[in-house]
Order: sequence, then C-alpha cells, then structure tokens
Amino acid sequence: MLSRYLAGATAARTGDEMSGPALLLLGLAATGSPVTASALLAGLTASSAIGGPVFGTVLDRSRRPGRLLAVTLAAYALGLSAIVATLGHVPTAAVVALAVLTGLFNPAIAGGWTAQLPHGRDLSRTTALDALTYSFASLTGPAFAALIAGWLGAGTALATAVGLVVLALPSAWSLPAGTPHTGKTSWTAGFTAIFAHRPLLRATVASTVSYVGVGMFVVCLPLIGEQRFGAATLGTLLLTVVAVASLLANGFLARKPWPWRPDTLLLCSTFVLAASYALAALPGPAIVFAAALSGIGEGPQLVALMGIRHREAPTALRGRVFTTGASLKVTGFALGSALAGPLAGHSVTMCLWVAAAIGLVAGASGLALRTPSPARAA
Repeated sequence: MLSRYLAGATAARTGDEMSGPALLLLGLAATGSPVTASALLAGLTASSAIGGPVFGTVLDRSRRPGRLLAVTLAAYALGLSAIVATLGHVPTAAVVALAVLTGLFNPAIAGGWTAQLPHGRDLSRTTALDALTYSFASLTGPAFAALIAGWLGAGTALATAVGLVVLALPSAWSLPAGTPHTGKTSWTAGFTAIFAHRPLLRATVASTVSYVGVGMFVVCLPLIGEQRFGAATLGTLLLTVVAVASLLANGFLARKPWPWRPDTLLLCSTFVLAASYALAALPGPAIVFAAALSGIGEGPQLVALMGIRHREAPTALRGRVFTTGASLKVTGFALGSALAGPLAGHSVTMCLWVAAAIGLVAGASGLALRTPSPARAA
C-alpha cells in the first residue's frame, strides 16, 4: 500500500511542481509582464486558503477518501487545461479568475495525499519517504517545465503537467477505505485545532511566513535567468538545483533521522532559507550556491513540518489539520508571488533582500511561539 501511495503522490506532485514554473513562463511569453505572470501564479495558489479547509472537512467524513481525492485531482487537471486553452485568447483578468478557481482543488495534492499516509511504528521513516516525493517532484518538475518550455513552448509544458496529475488518478482511486468521522465539526475545525495546539501553531506560522519568502524567490528566478544567463528558462532550471539539494538532505534524514525534536529542525531550516535569499542577492555565481542552500533548508523544513502534524493532529481532525495547514502555507507562497511581481519588476536584488527579511521574521515567530519547558512553566 505504501508503494501505491508513493507512486501516486510522486506523479501528482511532479505535475504540480511543473505547473507553477510553466505558468510563470507561459505568462511571461504571452504578456511579457512579470506582474501578470506573478498574478497568474498567485491566483492559482491563493485560493487554497478556502479550498483546503473545505476539502479537509469532506475528506474526514468520507468513507472512500481516495475516490474523493481522485475526483478533486481531476478537477484540478481540468482547470489547468482551461488555463492553457484560454491564455492569450481572453482578457488576462478572466484567466487569473480561472486560476483562482482551479487553485481551490490544489490542496488535494499536498495535504490531501499526506493525510492518507500509511504510518506504523516508524513514523519518522515514512514521513521522510513522503517528503522525498516532494523533493523528487521539486527536482524533476521545474526541470521538465524549463526544458519542455524551451523546446516546445510553455503551453506544452503546462499541458504535460496536466498529464502527470491525470496519471495519479488510478493510485488515488485505489487508496483504501477510511473510517469517517461524523461528529458535528465545521470546516473551521482545522484552524481551531491548529490554534489550540501550540506546536501546531508554531509550525504553521513559521512555515507559512517562510513560504512568503519562497514565493518571492521563485518569481525572481526567471528574471535572474534573463539578467545573468540570458534566458528565463535557465533561471527556472535553478529550481532543479534547489530540488537536488532538498532531495539529498531528505535522503540523509530518511537514512539517519534527526536526533532531536522536529520542532528544532523546523526552526533551523527556516533560518537556513532566509540566509539563502540573502546569498542570492549577491552578484555573480552566488545564485547557484544560494539555490543549493535553499534546498538544504526547504527539504528538512518539510520533513519537520509533517512530523509535527502527524504527532499533534487529533485523529478525528487529521484531514482538516493537514489540508488547512498546507493551504495556509500555499497562501503564504501566493502572497509572496504577488508581492514579488512589482518588487522584482523594479529590482530583483531588492526583492531578494525583502525575502530574506521575511525569512528572518518567520524564524523569529517560531521562537516567539515556542512551548515553554516544564521548568519555565513552573
């Protein structure tokens, strides 16, 4: 069952990782405006704040969560297809609205899959394996997007992303039946659980604020490619450097789990991400090293975040905690994407420094919300 889960998660997440860079490149190619390109990406990701909690509520109450997952993935693939078909043929505002609608179904790929993760006694290992699917997707998705966009066009790259999401449908459909939770809880129960558990709140706030910086960094990469390497697709390929470093870091954690609490790992990795954006702001080849450092922070941050959610989420609210948390994180990414458009259009370097500052705020928020030790509590 674990292999089936991992196969489907890898396909869906690779398609999802392709869709963001492909949409950025498609927006740049169709309009020539980084503001429009970032608006499309922000639209696709921002609506997850609504879609995640609602999807999590339905998922927790479903007897066949895998089938619900498959239907939601199909709706996401259909929305991406519509974006490919309409961009450049209808007003940009209408395409952004379509991206917002499509983004409502995106939480199925992150929190929806992870909530179904089969975990036994070795939770740290299965969590690290699940994180490896993200790392693999992050490695291959942007690379495929850049290569296919450079060869056949950004529209074909986005269509390929749709195909990968569709490939995941059989795996999702075949996931085993669950035990539905029929209590009278609302779609806001995921938020309530997160706020009621200090470790969940700290992890969610730190990762969400951190992902504002991630969104800004991703939007900057095509522009860095144009300015420093002469092609936007070469900047997008730097996401592959991020993913390689993330994959190696998570592979190490799968073999030798972090010896301390995941809460500590999350804070350390958040500060590493902030440092990577500051390094990226420096001229010359520093951007390559910055991309690698970003991956070293991003991969372990995800491992730590999922470990905390698995440890702290109430069983009856599991789906809602995972999808709500993932949606908030993606919404942080959307906010960063939206901010980066005008900032990077004015100065890429300034945008990267702002991203680094936001990363420091993310780490500081995690420190501020840390759980007091028993000695301090006394």
